[in-house]
Amino acid sequence: MTKANTLTIAEGKKVYFASDAHFGLELFNSPIESQKHFCKWLDSIRPDCGALFLLGDMFDYWFEYRSVVPKGFVRFMAKLAEFTDNGIPVYIFYGNHDMWMTDYLEKECGCTIVPDYWEGDLLGKRFHMEHGDANGDPSISFKLMRKFFRNKFAQWCFRWIHPDLTMWFGYLWSNRNRKRKKDSKEKNFLGEDKEFQIQWAKKDFAKHQEIDYYVFGHRHIELMFPLQNGEKKATLAIIGEWINRCTYGVFDGKEFKLMNWRAD
Repeated sequence: MTKANTLTIAEGKKVYFASDAHFGLELFNSPIESQKHFCKWLDSIRPDCGALFLLGDMFDYWFEYRSVVPKGFVRFMAKLAEFTDNGIPVYIFYGNHDMWMTDYLEKECGCTIVPDYWEGDLLGKRFHMEHGDANGDPSISFKLMRKFFRNKFAQWCFRWIHPDLTMWFGYLWSNRNRKRKKDSKEKNFLGEDKEFQIQWAKKDFAKHQEIDYYVFGHRHIELMFPLQNGEKKATLAIIGEWINRCTYGVFDGKEFKLMNWRAD
């Protein structure tokens, strides 16, 4: 969990949000070209970016050993370092594919790692943000797998396997899972009653009516959903993905928007 009462954003700057780039995935696009495309977007927002929130699954697979990290991703990580070197805070969240981050991106790129959720004030509004995989996913197998992968003893055991084997296993598991979901209805809006993130946000907002915006990733859909409890109102934003549609969120202090980016 990471909490901050207020993150000060300079006047005229905006807050940007992205999620689910799954860098390293070879099923749809060239991993290097996917990074280049995302980095062009980062270049385009840097002049007016006051803070950047990357809400998980930026890597399709990531596991840090004490002295070894997965090779690749240098373009992406260099851009993160450019942002932080220029005083732009970057928050990168655990996803369900890259929950094994420890301190490498903090030490090398200056990012802040968020294992669970971030809650605080941005430009005068209260935000609750997380990847969203923990918020009521109905799949029992997914819940068990998530619990196992977050277990410290299981991670310690996994660390003793040679990196070549763990990388092979990680990408094999991920690609098989992605192929299974390629034509699944899960990537479409399932309806208010079946979207577990909506149901979770409704329950949480009933208890925490100071929240103005809930922002999640994970579902790979683009959604702005209004929440209301009595006279209190909030908005749930599910910010899509960067595999195909390249969706991001932007907040200027007055309005939260979901947008799709394409390089000219």
